Amino acid sequence: MFSSYRLPLLLLADEQPEMVERYLNRGDLWICTQDAGASAIGECLVTDEGAGVLEIKSLAVDPVYQGKGYGRALIEHVTHYYAGRFHTLQVGTGDSPLTVPFYKRCGFTRARTVPRFFLENYDHPIIEAGVQLVDMVYLSRPLR
Repeated sequence: MFSSYRLPLLLLADEQPEMVERYLNRGDLWICTQDAGASAIGECLVTDEGAGVLEIKSLAVDPVYQGKGYGRALIEHVTHYYAGRFHTLQVGTGDSPLTVPFYKRCGFTRARTVPRFFLENYDHPIIEAGVQLVDMVYLSRPLR
């Protein structure tokens, strides 16, 4: 199980704990704080998906700090840290008017879609920005 200090942020990105448990113990978790010892304001969990592909499984920023560049900073940190070891950074997300444009601004492009992912893997409807999420959209960007 995961510790309580990171649970609220992880559940911002993926609201069903069972889904978080699928990837939590097989990835690297990066935490963003304002000062050493301060509480987490953002997190990014990435996993090695094989064949040179690194995947963002969870990216979340505390709502108080959203829109201030912390999510982008976490992505840029991951990009620089893993460059040379992986060739592609990908992320799977719902086809939401909030998240897809954010990732596009961070240099990602649409790669593929997994139809009905949210309907088949979650025990309740997932709504974001007034839109029910149905398909998982994968976006990717090269790591250089």
